Amino acid sequence: MTEEKTPTTTNVQSSSEYTAAAIQVLGGREAVRRRPGMYIGSTDQRGLHHLVYEIVYNSIDEAMAGACNKIEVTLQEDGAVRVEDNGRGIPVDIHPTTKKSALETVLTTLHAGAKFGGKTYQVSGGLHGVGASVVNALSAWFKVNVKRDGKLYEQEYKRGVPQSDVKVIGEATGTGTTVTFLADDKVFEKVKYDFDILAERMREMAYLNKGLEIYLKDETKDSNEKTFYFEGGLTSFVRYLNKGRAVHHHPPIHIYKAVNSTIVEAAFQYNEGFTESTFSFANCVNTMDGGTHLTGFRSALTRVLNDYANKNKLIKEDEPNLTGEDVREGLTAVISVKLSEPQFEGQTKAKLGNPEIKGAVEIVIGDELSLYLEEHPDDARKIIEKCLTAAKAREAARKARDLVIKKSSLDSATLPGKLADCSEKDPPNCELFIVEGESAGGSAKQARNRSFQAILPLRGKILNVEKAPPDKMLTHEEIRALVTAIGSGIDDELNLEKLRYHRVILMTDADVDGSHIRTLLLTFFFRHMLELIHHDHLYIAQPPLYLIKAPKQQHWVYSEQQKEEVLKKLKTAKKVEVQRYKGLGEMSAEQLWETTMNPESRTLLEVTIEDAAKADQIFHTLMGAEVLPRKAFIQAHAKNVKNLDI
Repeated sequence: MTEEKTPTTTNVQSSSEYTAAAIQVLGGREAVRRRPGMYIGSTDQRGLHHLVYEIVYNSIDEAMAGACNKIEVTLQEDGAVRVEDNGRGIPVDIHPTTKKSALETVLTTLHAGAKFGGKTYQVSGGLHGVGASVVNALSAWFKVNVKRDGKLYEQEYKRGVPQSDVKVIGEATGTGTTVTFLADDKVFEKVKYDFDILAERMREMAYLNKGLEIYLKDETKDSNEKTFYFEGGLTSFVRYLNKGRAVHHHPPIHIYKAVNSTIVEAAFQYNEGFTESTFSFANCVNTMDGGTHLTGFRSALTRVLNDYANKNKLIKEDEPNLTGEDVREGLTAVISVKLSEPQFEGQTKAKLGNPEIKGAVEIVIGDELSLYLEEHPDDARKIIEKCLTAAKAREAARKARDLVIKKSSLDSATLPGKLADCSEKDPPNCELFIVEGESAGGSAKQARNRSFQAILPLRGKILNVEKAPPDKMLTHEEIRALVTAIGSGIDDELNLEKLRYHRVILMTDADVDGSHIRTLLLTFFFRHMLELIHHDHLYIAQPPLYLIKAPKQQHWVYSEQQKEEVLKKLKTAKKVEVQRYKGLGEMSAEQLWETTMNPESRTLLEVTIEDAAKADQIFHTLMGAEVLPRKAFIQAHAKNVKNLDI
């Protein structure tokens, strides 16, 4: 999650002087530093982690080329990051075009690298050739060491500017590249890495490159280290994702085949859950928004399972075929493709666009899965039975869904007295506060700005959708109210163009019950409205924890640390009162507006997903039907709990 102060709008006065002199031409380094979000997505912790990923991707490219089998990533005590590999080492000889060393060319020139011609790297995650140069430009200092031809080379930079030419500093055995950089605190909000988030990404990389060892070490005060190495590759990945879940067949189905210059690999397994957990990768880059490889996989899966079920009379003649939704219920899958010319959308590479990959994946998955089902009839029958059960539940859910999803705009008759809508009808200007309880809902209705803020109070705790089938979920009154109010639909029918509010804000009490309700809501959005999270529409309100009063002054406090700081400043005051707010209803409408709902003064947390696979596993562990994994998680993390409010 990322914290944001809600921006206010200001009027920009246009200048009457608009001439050629007003046009700025920025060099590569200046462009990156001026607009870093264009290259790494953001300047919060997510963007900070992206710097590490870009350097690691270069080492992964060496691994995919068969030239590297070990990568070491170290979070140094001084805040810098060191990435070392035993690949071939970046060339240091003079580049024929730039007349500079190839090393300096790669680190200072956008769209420079050995990944365009297809000769050095048959497959590569660094399609654009901007990764290392962007990291260099966004670093306070950047140092690279190369072991090559028996010598150790070095070059240093400050904010992307070389401080000297490449120089030999000694002899070396073996080959490889070591990059050490300190992210620039003038660019990033806070230079602090999350070891656990980086560890999950390194784990993914090791799963996707069977036989590659990745070592991650934290030398800061939170000293920690992990080594990732998996001989099972994607099969091990699926086992990891399904850990603690009852599955329908052992082991996971694994498919691997090369089509011309493209390698298609997939591993998948069905569990007894109701949700799909599918993760797609292209050249080891996590394509969170899917793409043509995922489309090809899903298309082949639906076709092959229908063909097998019809051929073996598992579907009656008067029954309809299985839909894509049916065959994906309870599916855990990882699809990975490695291709020579990937077409990603943007530098953050969230979606693969190569049209030819859909056909290649569809052919490979179709042929190999058909063969598997014929050779494993028991597994095939279990899978088809799972899908047929899902089809029956889907039909029941469809009938329930018809009561919820409206083709026209919101029918107010379905929400008698519950939704207090806003007068504004343009979705980008509208906000919906989902509020815990009728009491808090009443306060929020009085506090809001009626022109653009809508209030939806929920009664009690909503259904835990992680354990509920779709038909039961859609008959739950509070979820029906939630889906209807938001207007976009859910699951495969979700359409962001029908979204009625571009800010959906969860506003719950600052106590244990409030945290539980917020977790139940996040589970629902993650499982059934994931696109709202991906497109930055879901937020969490931050009501104050305390009101601290002293003579002629008062302070709203939002954290325990802030409380201690305020009390320290007021230690000389004659009388200090500390009031704890556990419920939104304890505040007056004016206080709720000023502290939590006023766009000019409030703080919102934007809900984001740093690691989809880890998020999927956490939601299943904490909210799923299996008790033992949840108990083990609580026991393992009990000592890390701070400020437990019971």
